[in-house]
Parts: sequence; C-alpha cells; structure tokens
Amino acid sequence: MELRYLESFEAVVRCGGFTKAAEDLHLAQPAISSHIKKLEQELGVTLLHRSRTVTLSAAGERFLPYVRQALADLNEGKRLMRSFRSVSAGHVRVAVTPLTGKFDLVSALSRFRTRYPGVTISLRTGLIAELIHALEEGQVDVVIGPADADAANTKHLQHQEIAPEHLVLITPLAGPRRVTSLKDVATEPFICLQSDSGLRHLLNQAFATFNAQPRVEFETHGPASIRELVAAGMGCALIAHSVAEAPGPAVQVHTLSGLPPHPPISALWKPDADPPIVRCVEELAC
Repeated sequence: MELRYLESFEAVVRCGGFTKAAEDLHLAQPAISSHIKKLEQELGVTLLHRSRTVTLSAAGERFLPYVRQALADLNEGKRLMRSFRSVSAGHVRVAVTPLTGKFDLVSALSRFRTRYPGVTISLRTGLIAELIHALEEGQVDVVIGPADADAANTKHLQHQEIAPEHLVLITPLAGPRRVTSLKDVATEPFICLQSDSGLRHLLNQAFATFNAQPRVEFETHGPASIRELVAAGMGCALIAHSVAEAPGPAVQVHTLSGLPPHPPISALWKPDADPPIVRCVEELAC
C-alpha cells in the first residue's frame, strides 16, 4: 500500500471531491482517481460512492480514522527527525548521584554545550532512588548514576551504560593488612550511606551471605566522606572501586571475592524524551 494512495483518499474526503483534492495535492485529477481505484482494489472494498457528490461508504467511514492517524503519525515522525538534525534550543535537566565512577561528567557536558550552544543545562544531585523518582515525576530529564537495567525501578526507562563498577573493601591504614573475606572484618564498625541507599543495600546483601548484619556506626551523605572517615580510623566500608582509587585520604583497598555486583554507572531517561535530551545522553555516553 503506497503512501500517496492514502494521501489522495484523505484529501478527497477532506476537500469534498476529486477536483479540489487534486488542487490540494498539486496533482492531476486522473492521478487522484487512479490512486483511489488502486487503493480500493488492494483493499477489496469500495471506499467512496461517486455520484454528483463524493461520499464515504460504510467501509470508507471505518477506514478513514486509521488513515488520518497513520498520516498524522508519519508527519510527527518527520517533524521529530527534522528536530534531531538540528537541536538548536531547549533545556535539559541532568541529575547525578555522588558516585559517577570514572565517568567525566564535566567534560561530557562541556562537549554537549560546545556542539549545541542553544541548549541550556541544569544540574541537581541526590541518591539514585530519589533521582529515578524525580525522573518518573518529570522533575528531571536525565539521571546519571549506578543503575541496573534489569532492576524493577528502571525496566521501563531507557538505559545506557557509561562505565563499569565493582565493590571493594576499604580499611584504615592501621587496620589488618591481610583481609581475604568480609568475615575477617565482620565485627568491625562500618561506615555507609543512609539506610535507604543502594550502597547500604549492597552492604546488607554482602553480610547476608554468611547470615550476619553489619554494625553500621556512621552514616554519611556521600562516598567521598565514607573514605575520609575510614582514613580517620572510624571503621571499614564497602565502596565503589572508582572511589577507593580516586585521589584522596590514604586507605587500604582490599579486593574480595563473593561481593555483590555493583550496578554500572548509567544514563537513564524516558522513552518519549525530546531530541535535546536524547542528544545529551548520546554525548554523555560516548
């Protein structure tokens, strides 16, 4: 079924006849008649009653809404593709967690602004669960942080992995040198994010493998402050490898087997996001 057949059918109905439809589409009238005839032959039904006036048949009345919807969808698709070719304006609200791994957010946003100077950007921070909720509520457009594509709260979102991550144990420099298992430090005080954070869930999950619970004596607001407290001798912590290896206070870093997988650093956005948002994600993920 050719698009021009549908366009001719819709134009005949809208314009009330073949002559006006031909003028509207800048075609000869015989071409319009040929399109309608071929469309009816292909469908095996009569769409139009031709007499002094042109009227829809019962089949034509049922078919017309689908034709108009198809043409509207196609026009919207064309408009969207044109906007993708030239993103000249817009506003993108980016939300990031304190943990972005080895991903260089500043450089990525700088590249985007250089390429699309007419698009403005705003930033906010928070924990991943809070930011995903903000994305669902339409308060932000893109979320950057540790997120698993298969998690229940992200399955309905678009997902692009940016950087891998994994957990390590960090202990004070004055702590035990040889740690081969989390059990070796199970009785030590631990430092972590608040109880509703993804990191706390991973810590609890790690201890659950040997039927224990961590003794969390310090809660803090971000991964960097966890490392600072460990360096000060306040306890141990499970933390993302990128945080442990970044410049900062000296700690011992222990790579242990059997720890839960850490979600990769990812970009999340809604499937129906506007072109500036999608272009921003493409720039962030490259």
